[in-house]
Amino acid sequence: MRDVNRRLWTAASVAAFIATVLAWSWLADQHLAPRVTALLLVGPPLLIVPAVLVARRILDAAPTAERAVKVSRVLHAWLMFFFGMSVIAAALTADAWRGPVLPVPHVVAAVLVYATGAFGVLTVANLALRGFGAPFAISLSRRLATDWLYSRTRNPMVLAFLAFLAAVGLWHQSALFVLWDLALVSPILLFYVKHYEERELEIRFGEPYRRYRASTPFLWPGRPRA
Repeated sequence: MRDVNRRLWTAASVAAFIATVLAWSWLADQHLAPRVTALLLVGPPLLIVPAVLVARRILDAAPTAERAVKVSRVLHAWLMFFFGMSVIAAALTADAWRGPVLPVPHVVAAVLVYATGAFGVLTVANLALRGFGAPFAISLSRRLATDWLYSRTRNPMVLAFLAFLAAVGLWHQSALFVLWDLALVSPILLFYVKHYEERELEIRFGEPYRRYRASTPFLWPGRPRA
């Protein structure tokens, strides 16, 4: 019965991923009015906060590994959908709400976009090969990834995502895009990591994760502490 439930949850996660990609594709084909753009830039990220609070409360009510897996699958799908909608809207309409122009040469911005994008791909590969997991709620890590990129920071994927968004803002030479990334997206994503994900990983991996958390920097890469 447990194997059947696991397969059902995996199928549901894949279905949610497919539905989300279809929704992203639909949004990418739309011509967004300014008011709709503003709503998509601010609304979806803000919807992450109550979802994280509810998920943490459900998790703390019965802190078991089985419940952590189920709650995390739902919350990851929620994050994937809403953050994705907001990022797509931002990328499609960035020139319309650029704000003060950042005098960054396009060649420099392009290098940063490709570099941060490559860094993101490496974090996904790192998680897949060492943690047996995949992002976007497809598969939670089945083993604690603590080496390669994860030996320098506990959250290389989050760092790559936020750095990539900042690089895209520089590509558009948009001060408002960079501000949106730093002042709205970053705090909400880091709130999710600190308030929910760290607790969820502690429940699923126990003492090994607590040792890893104590010895490895949270976000900015550094040397592991003794």
